[in-house]
Amino acid sequence: MRVVIAEDEALLREGLSLLLSSSGLDVVGLANDADQLVSMVGSLRPDVVVTDIRMPPTSTDDGLRAAIAIRAELPGTAVMVLSQFVQQSYALELLADDPSGVGYLLKQRVADVEQFSDDVRRVGEGGTVIDPDVVASMATRANVQRGSLDVLTPRQRDVLALIAEGRTNAAIAARLGITEKAVVMHSSNVYMQLGLPVSPDDHRRVLAVVRYLSASGSSQQF
Repeated sequence: MRVVIAEDEALLREGLSLLLSSSGLDVVGLANDADQLVSMVGSLRPDVVVTDIRMPPTSTDDGLRAAIAIRAELPGTAVMVLSQFVQQSYALELLADDPSGVGYLLKQRVADVEQFSDDVRRVGEGGTVIDPDVVASMATRANVQRGSLDVLTPRQRDVLALIAEGRTNAAIAARLGITEKAVVMHSSNVYMQLGLPVSPDDHRRVLAVVRYLSASGSSQQF
């Protein structure tokens, strides 16, 4: 799996390259700003782009803009964006058109080398990865503002959070110590309670849940 990394901090950029290379991924390019990233992806055509959100030239959300532009120009390119902060508006904008092959993680997740490498692979294979802290912020805000999650049992909330992270039924079952059949049952009950249509498409399932939890439309940074 071929990867291009974009990060303006040299030490972190080289560290990410070493980390992913040692995990068996083929790092084919390193960019230090958003413009270079777009140009590099256009010529190298990687499978996955791993990019920081805040990068030159403006050091605001240039990395996110580059990722969205890349997805529009080359829809088959997976993107994993890294952020120092939990900002649900970024996650929603990235997921807006097609959540397959999209990841949004906090930089602190890089410390778990094995999990981070697995997440990059999962995104590269068309999966969806959303940072648990982003999901938790969405769920907390939705619960505080509307009380809409009060209809769910504690177990259903656990399943919902893992669904929104993009976990498969098997992964949810392993995490919670229950059977896959129980996960399916809890998932169906969650959809019914929240008025969400049941869909066999896991990516659309993730997008539907995340959009529901973020229905307030807030862009607040946590």
